[in-house]
Amino acid sequence: MNAHLHDSVLQTLTLIQQESDDPTRTRRLARRQERELRSWLYGTATTTGAGLRLTPALERAAADIESDSDAVIDVVAVGDVDDLDADHLAPLIAATREAMWNAARHSGAPRVSVYAERTADRLQTYVRDDGAGFDMSQVGPDRRGISDSIIGRMQMAGGSATVRSDPGAGTEVELSLPIPSTPSTDGPPS
Repeated sequence: MNAHLHDSVLQTLTLIQQESDDPTRTRRLARRQERELRSWLYGTATTTGAGLRLTPALERAAADIESDSDAVIDVVAVGDVDDLDADHLAPLIAATREAMWNAARHSGAPRVSVYAERTADRLQTYVRDDGAGFDMSQVGPDRRGISDSIIGRMQMAGGSATVRSDPGAGTEVELSLPIPSTPSTDGPPS
């Protein structure tokens, strides 16, 4: 434990002291260290024997995006998905990541909220910001992030994506992916 604290936490605290005149960089360093320490303490690996784990995968994506932007991304997830394979989760994670990246890069909002939930029959994620917003009809055909990387990706996976945004009112991206039904192990019907 001493070695880990020295190699990560103490070094980050030293960097924060050196960067104290840059609040954005200081916040970014502190958030990255918080995520790393939580992962180390609580063992939130992004994969299991069955494949990806939704919450850690979204937190990892948020951390990666935070390190390249000025936005803080908060991730909250409800419901376990350890029984779903990586092939099923990957499109949802990738589309959610793209929505986070778009919000961090284009909204101008200092904070992006991500909420993920498993219900009985589906997985849903919501990416929200209270930033600049935009008019979907004004997005040029050469801009493929929303149409291909979010909406198209979710449709190819059998899910859906809804983008709600108005100039000056922020943006919400809702992603929904059905959970495949598992065949009954009770035997054939009589």
